[in-house]
Amino acid sequence: MDLISAKDAATKWDISQRRVIVLCSEGRIPGAQLVGNSWVLPKRAKKPVDARTKTAKAKSGEAKPFLKWAGGKGQLLTEIGKHYPFAEKKHIKKYAEPFVGGGAVLFDVLNKYTVDEVYISDINAELINTYITIRDNSDELISRLKAMESDYLAKNADARKKAYLEARARFNALKRDGIRDAEAASLMIFLNRTCFNGLYRVNKAGDYNVPMGAYKNPQICNEDNLLNVSKKLQNANIVCGDYKDSASFIDDKTFVYFDPPYRPLTKTANFTSYTEQLFDDNKQLELANFVQDLDNKGALIVISNSDPKNADENDNFFDDAYSKQIIRRVAANRMINRNSDARGKINELLIANF
Repeated sequence: MDLISAKDAATKWDISQRRVIVLCSEGRIPGAQLVGNSWVLPKRAKKPVDARTKTAKAKSGEAKPFLKWAGGKGQLLTEIGKHYPFAEKKHIKKYAEPFVGGGAVLFDVLNKYTVDEVYISDINAELINTYITIRDNSDELISRLKAMESDYLAKNADARKKAYLEARARFNALKRDGIRDAEAASLMIFLNRTCFNGLYRVNKAGDYNVPMGAYKNPQICNEDNLLNVSKKLQNANIVCGDYKDSASFIDDKTFVYFDPPYRPLTKTANFTSYTEQLFDDNKQLELANFVQDLDNKGALIVISNSDPKNADENDNFFDDAYSKQIIRRVAANRMINRNSDARGKINELLIANF
């Protein structure tokens, strides 16, 4: 039987390589098999029917993440949602997410509950600018994105690559000059929707350096969702800053979700280019101490992170750091080494104080 790699299947089916790997790990492609650390599948395998289509509309008024985001929590929402306290703990009226990223948990909470106050933050200034622009200037953003989508989809492959590189250069120029406006936000979304695997990565100089992806018909402007997101964010306090800045907002009426940069399972798995700053073990321990301070305030808290025991059963780093909290291990599909085909069920940690 002729076999092809997940990468080749992704090109053939016009979907992301990560999506092919998920489909393989979920058993949705007959004959797919894990050979060593890589998925291979029959050359004649057909793309499974996927309910997630670009034209599918969310439920009325429902907001979804507007960016693809590495490490996003879409697949863990069911597990994380078991910890939402709003229904049972009537005194919890506020929500805080200091590492907001793509916002999967944020929008899940806002779709399901009405909260009095919301605080989200991140140290990625370009990301926060995009959130603020969607909240405050969605009309201009949508207008820009519609024009960019129309122009990009009409181009051939060579012209698309030229347009992508020009957009990336312009984005980096605005980034270096500290200009954060609707143009910068539109470029952020455009690059995210057309780059390789929806990554956000910067080099040591702080420049965004992800290459172009191979999508044939990417959706760059999802107007309905952007309008829904804008409505959900109207009362949100959106801050560009360190997670510790949230301390003044968080009290005993607050549910807090932390999704920090994950501790790498191996030395070669470290992904440190989300921003120019590192989040090493000392930073992880600082966060654990901060969580304990919030626990002492009476806040209800959930934290996500990697499980070191996937690589070393004797690694008790988080068990020790969060010894006063409740640690639960949940299964997730994640990349487990630098080989992009290497993906499977591993454990992640959900740490909570209730």
